[in-house]
Amino acid sequence: MKKILLLSSLLFSSLFFSQIDFKSTRFGVVGGLNYSRVRFAHNPSGPRYAFHAGVLALIPVDKNNMFFLQPGLEYYGGGETGQDSAAKGTPGYNAVYAEDYLSVPLLFKVFFSEAESEFFGIIGPRLNFLVNQKVTDPSKPYYAVEQLPAYPGVNGKANSFNYALAMGIGYSYKRKIELTLKLDWGFGNTYPNLLKEPGADPNIQKDKTTQVITAGVSYIFD
Repeated sequence: MKKILLLSSLLFSSLFFSQIDFKSTRFGVVGGLNYSRVRFAHNPSGPRYAFHAGVLALIPVDKNNMFFLQPGLEYYGGGETGQDSAAKGTPGYNAVYAEDYLSVPLLFKVFFSEAESEFFGIIGPRLNFLVNQKVTDPSKPYYAVEQLPAYPGVNGKANSFNYALAMGIGYSYKRKIELTLKLDWGFGNTYPNLLKEPGADPNIQKDKTTQVITAGVSYIFD
């Protein structure tokens, strides 16, 4: 059975990649807004509004103009703030836990028909490499990036790498101007050193994963 599955996978991969038409690759630019949260990381916890901007490639996979690979390279904002509506006026409400990444989305795009203007679905991994982190006005001293002597091994320094599964839907106007709404569901641990945070809250031991909703506009060149 394992041999059959392996041979089937190899056959599928060969057929899939044999259809890729690199010569017909088109390139484009993308930009938009990010709504970012981090689960189980800070208290109080609220959204951070940031942005993404970058470039993409659109690589046909079939002859019917419906299936594409869409890799990209983006500047991508993540993290969160302390702006929980229930915590307004309390210490840490104005906190900002900002991370900015060099992000590599590796997406598979499927148009719902061969029409020139059409809806599409998109899914694939997103790889994020940290380029900048800034923490201001944290609600607890060990949420800061710097290591404090009073809290050995506990700090809010972000992991240099995290990854997510990106999935969403969009609309393409004449295969040139595209609007996309995506959810980037994070995996891994954004703040590994907060697993040692003092306290009895069971959420302390849970991975601090980043989730981002993005709304973007793309322009694809001929």
